[in-house]
Amino acid sequence: MERLLFATIAEQRAQRRWRAFTRLAWLAFFVFLIWSLMGRGSSGADKATAHTAVIEIDGEIGPDSEASAEFVVAAAKAAFEDAGAQGVVLLINSPGGSPVQAGIINDELRRLKAKYKKPLYAVVEESCASAAYYIAVSADRIYVDKASIVGSIGVLMEGFGFTGLMEKLGVERRLMTAGENKGFLDPFSPQTERQRQHAQEMLDQVHRQFIDVVRTGRGKRLKEVPELFSGLFWTGQQAVELGLADQVGNLDFVAREVIKAEELVDYTRHDNVAEKLAKRFGASIGEGAVKALRTMPPLR
Repeated sequence: MERLLFATIAEQRAQRRWRAFTRLAWLAFFVFLIWSLMGRGSSGADKATAHTAVIEIDGEIGPDSEASAEFVVAAAKAAFEDAGAQGVVLLINSPGGSPVQAGIINDELRRLKAKYKKPLYAVVEESCASAAYYIAVSADRIYVDKASIVGSIGVLMEGFGFTGLMEKLGVERRLMTAGENKGFLDPFSPQTERQRQHAQEMLDQVHRQFIDVVRTGRGKRLKEVPELFSGLFWTGQQAVELGLADQVGNLDFVAREVIKAEELVDYTRHDNVAEKLAKRFGASIGEGAVKALRTMPPLR
């Protein structure tokens, strides 16, 4: 009995220590989260010091990426509003992405240029294709490396069709819809000619929007060869010859020789550690932690 009693007491003490540790760990996490969010977005720029503002557009452009309209537009507003920024540079290394996100960014960059009367330049590193080029044409000038990949002015919609394979396997697709065209992108259902035409009309319309934006941004600099808007892409050297870009040059060159402000200040918005943790674990984790704290017995 004595051993059982001491074992029970020891187990209760261990449980109390574990509860205390868990509470402190969650408290530390939330304090760190709040501290990180409060410090988010500060560029560290001295508004009295002349500098070149840099905004990176890296990777796929989409609503859930760091190259989203939300992040890029927020960075652009901070850069244009900063009195010390003598010019803004978009440092681009992206294969493209969402035309919607690219359109929002393009519109906002043109508005900010007109409002603050500051120059905007694009500097291409590895690639500036499709939606990334849609953004780049908002700049006053586009600088590339001679081996950069530039262009891909086109639109695509991709998918698969498995109807032939299903017939061979004897598999029947049972899809119920309200509206005869509701399931026309379903890969397990046949596509009618009218549905194909409808999809093509949408793609053509977005393509025309893309072409209009490029022509507006590049103007008479474009050499409109037949393949220019076909979806092909070119090297940086070819892009300069076609008028898709203006000159070979890197970020340091633009800051030093064009903007005349060698100091670089990065305004790029990034998810900080706390935001990444919050997104990874989701709101349910936080709710679970709060519920656990509420249901725990008080420490004794």
